[in-house]
Amino acid sequence: MAKEECITQWNKIGDTSTLRNRKIFPTSEKNLQTSSTPLSKDENSQTAGHSQCSNGTSAELSARENFSKDPPTRVLLMLLVGLSFSTRLYKITEPPHVCWDETHFGKMGSYYINRTFFFDVHPPLGKMLIGLAGYMTGYDGTFPFIKPGDKYKHHNYWGMRGFCAVLGSCLPIFAYLIVLELSQSHSAALITAILLIFDTGFITISQYILLDPILMFFIMAAVLSMVKFNQQRCSPFAASWWLWLVLTGANLAGALGVKFVGLFVILLVGLNTVWDLWRLLGDLSLSLVEIAKHFLARVVGLILLPLFLYVTIFAIHFVVLNKSGPGDGFFSSAFQSRLIGNNLHNASMPEYLAYGSTITVKNLRIAGGYLHSHWHLYPEGVGARQQQVTAYLHKDYNNLWLVHRQDANESQSGTPDLVRHGDIIRLEHKETTRNLHSHLHEAPLTKKHFQVTGYGINGTGDTNDLWQVEVCGGRNGDLVKVLRSKVRFLHRATGCVLYSSGKTLPKWGWEQVEVTCSPYLKETPSTQWNIEDHINPKLPNISLSVLKPHFLEILLESHIVMIRGNRGLKPKDNEMNSKPWHWPINYQGLRFSGVNDTEYRIYLLGNPVVWWINLASLGLYPIMVAVVSIALQRGFSLGQKRIEHSLVLMRGGGLLLGWLLHYAPFYTMGRVLYYHHYFPAMLFSSMLTGITFDILLKSTDLILSPPYSDHLQRIGQMVLLFGVLYSFYLFHPLSYGMTGPLAHEPGSTMAGLKWMDSWEF
Repeated sequence: MAKEECITQWNKIGDTSTLRNRKIFPTSEKNLQTSSTPLSKDENSQTAGHSQCSNGTSAELSARENFSKDPPTRVLLMLLVGLSFSTRLYKITEPPHVCWDETHFGKMGSYYINRTFFFDVHPPLGKMLIGLAGYMTGYDGTFPFIKPGDKYKHHNYWGMRGFCAVLGSCLPIFAYLIVLELSQSHSAALITAILLIFDTGFITISQYILLDPILMFFIMAAVLSMVKFNQQRCSPFAASWWLWLVLTGANLAGALGVKFVGLFVILLVGLNTVWDLWRLLGDLSLSLVEIAKHFLARVVGLILLPLFLYVTIFAIHFVVLNKSGPGDGFFSSAFQSRLIGNNLHNASMPEYLAYGSTITVKNLRIAGGYLHSHWHLYPEGVGARQQQVTAYLHKDYNNLWLVHRQDANESQSGTPDLVRHGDIIRLEHKETTRNLHSHLHEAPLTKKHFQVTGYGINGTGDTNDLWQVEVCGGRNGDLVKVLRSKVRFLHRATGCVLYSSGKTLPKWGWEQVEVTCSPYLKETPSTQWNIEDHINPKLPNISLSVLKPHFLEILLESHIVMIRGNRGLKPKDNEMNSKPWHWPINYQGLRFSGVNDTEYRIYLLGNPVVWWINLASLGLYPIMVAVVSIALQRGFSLGQKRIEHSLVLMRGGGLLLGWLLHYAPFYTMGRVLYYHHYFPAMLFSSMLTGITFDILLKSTDLILSPPYSDHLQRIGQMVLLFGVLYSFYLFHPLSYGMTGPLAHEPGSTMAGLKWMDSWEF
């Protein structure tokens, strides 16, 4: 009997806590049994596994169905849908100019419409959907999106904004349904929905051409699908079971396809799945074959399907963006040969590098540039006053170099010799006839590196002009293949390696990229180069189409470039860099539009009451769970109502985990951070607040007896609702637009609302 009670209690809690088999007061025993769905009349005939499934299955599912089909439920849901959509779509076309990051993501949507290749640090799904929304609503992709404040004029931009707003409008609805499933409480779900519907931050971030509402849509859809799938555990492999499993996987692919932040919700679903499989492993009514079927189904639905969809997103991305564009230079020469309009597309040249060839040499780091020189000298006080050698990001005649033997004895007739791994060469700048040279003078910006210059005349120099060719991963005698081989140039005299630092030189260097000779010989993209252009009339040409990378190669390269790009997003001098501890306290917002009293101003800032209630719930929830856990562990006498409340609180642990997974990792990131990065975590915090405050308000009978406890509960709910709505009334101009004097100036409509000095509206 004790074992059955323990199993019942375990399952009813939702597999989130364990109870030792200890002495329970009689009242608690009765209440625990009552709180669970009754077993069938013939208890003895049921297996342990079936008993587990029965706890909260047929009767509970029936209750859920009746719950969702209740007419007041549908009316309430429709009301929330209307409020959510109306708050997001209101004044969707204002301001009629580019706001904040619309300059990036609107432009990228245009690139998809024009099929022009570009580079971004995020996966492509969000931008593809923005471009599709614009195309479907009549936008022709011709607006330049140069800078914030540019007027849209006659261009049709409302479709892209409207698409993001529609997805943003779904977030409160998804949150309502998730909390309703977890708590079976309309009031908890309603509190959650109200917090999100009337949050000025969520309204603002949903109304513009941004990736955030698209990302959060897929995150919330994945969580809702996961919760729905968990409710199907007692009807495995049924149509509804497969539906929610597939939808969970598809939404995980969508979240990751918009931003790499989608990895956090993948981790959340993964942990849930591991726990679910562990529960199944302990179900002795299931054979190992049945457990294997469950495992394989989850592998297919939550790993293979998302992976297939994610790869498909990139396949579509590469097919659509087939024209040369501003993103070419971030990728390898072989990658660029795929793009129509690029000088390497359908080009032909000798396959292997040879002496006497004219070449361009491209660095493999992001924005590493082409090896370049010009007639200008380094200024006084910057190393030796010799000819500058830089990396230039654009194709140019001054990028051309001649390949010579170290002794300058190339054959004048016949087939030229090929350059091999380990050969010692000279590189002569074609325009100025000076050799690529290095010495022990320090580099202009990277002081621990050596300076690289152009030295000599008509190819005559000294031993500091000699470089050894090293094919990465190669052996002595290996040939250097154009486009494909990764090559390093080791300086013979000093032992350093040719290096593109990525740092921008001052005006005297024409703001080109610094090239140095690094004494640190570790293989990095900054030390790796490839041969891009190759001209040698004595060698037969081949079509570069035979050297084009296959799909998996360009997929891998695109991810390497995106990851490097993310790492390179460091805070610039005097740039505002938000801190993760700022976010939960609503410390500082973000200007979307306008800075002075003559401009139409939009300021991204959460509704203070909403955010501070969420902050309070993050502290209150662990305390309530601790109290409940201690009471259950000590076997205190708890009524049925308290048992039900404790079970709901335990289920809320998944929401706390979701908040942590979407928030804590930002403390470890070295990239530049912004306030809007907190919004996915804020979704989980709001859902947790709905459950926490609902249980808190329903516990008023601990201090007052009915009907006074009921009155106190209603008063608490009304105070919460009034506080949120009144705060929204005060701060709604932040979302819908402010004009006139600033908040700290006389006559401002926002006077007295700058509750924190760090707010900048």
